Amino acid sequence: MTVLTTPKVDLERFREQGYLVVEGIFDPVADLDPVVAEYSALLDTLTDEWVANGTIKRDYRELPFAERLAGVLNEAGPSGFQPFDISLPFNGVTEETRIHLGSQVFGLLRNERLLNVVEQFIGPEILSNPIQHVRIKPPSRLLGKEFRNTLVGQTDWHQDQGVALPEVDETEMLTCWMPVFDATEENGCLCVVPGSHTNGLATHCPGITDARKALHIPDEIRGDYYLPVPVPRGGALFLHRQTMHASLDNKSQGVRWSFDLRYQPIGQPTGRPWFPDFVARSRSNPATELRDPQVWAQMWHNTRTHLASITEKIKTNRWTGDEPVCAA
Repeated sequence: MTVLTTPKVDLERFREQGYLVVEGIFDPVADLDPVVAEYSALLDTLTDEWVANGTIKRDYRELPFAERLAGVLNEAGPSGFQPFDISLPFNGVTEETRIHLGSQVFGLLRNERLLNVVEQFIGPEILSNPIQHVRIKPPSRLLGKEFRNTLVGQTDWHQDQGVALPEVDETEMLTCWMPVFDATEENGCLCVVPGSHTNGLATHCPGITDARKALHIPDEIRGDYYLPVPVPRGGALFLHRQTMHASLDNKSQGVRWSFDLRYQPIGQPTGRPWFPDFVARSRSNPATELRDPQVWAQMWHNTRTHLASITEKIKTNRWTGDEPVCAA
């Protein structure tokens, strides 16, 4: 059995380019396959439920995972992906709003080798920032146009600092983008604008119908140059909070599956104060670390109860759409 050691981070390159691929963090069999099994079981549970209540007409079990998920989502609609996500939506939350809070996902958030790598970026006092998502993207040809800019469609250009509240501006937020399987140009890996983090925060324009789904940096600000960044299974792409990035379209025959995770030093604002954060690692006070996935799940359930009880719409970012470049 191969014993993985913690890779060493090239901080100089990260500071210069605003991104860094680190390979060999996760053991595909021990760390990633259990996550796949957890989600496969979730898909089985949901399709059985949705067939029974008439949400979808059939369970598509005869198809491979990518085609099956696409078939299910095309019937259920974009909202059908919410039960797979590891975050709640911003608004319209009820006590019945689904969120996936499985123990294998929690294990990823607290993966020891991952935290060893994160520690090299931001130090030993590590908070898990609640800006987190899973993206399971079937081939785009299998999905309707309504899935554009959703968690299963192509993602527009943005900076991770730009999709949070201004309170996060001084936070050393680090993005960890990790593929469950190889992320390639064909299946829709991320692409970045190298060095764009040195230009500060760019204006983001909200979408017409749903700011969360379509918040983006206009092309005239971003420019034409970008670099696709393939990441092999077991590795991760780390991004500076001001690095411009987007995803390519999935033109392959299979699924492109990734987790968007965020980490930051303990004590700094998260940019999503209504969502629960937790201490992933503390060298100075290990007793404060959250190790129980059930406690983590309950934190999100408590948040859901709170959000379901309020009527006012939550302000999720700083942008109004009145910025001159957004009117173009």
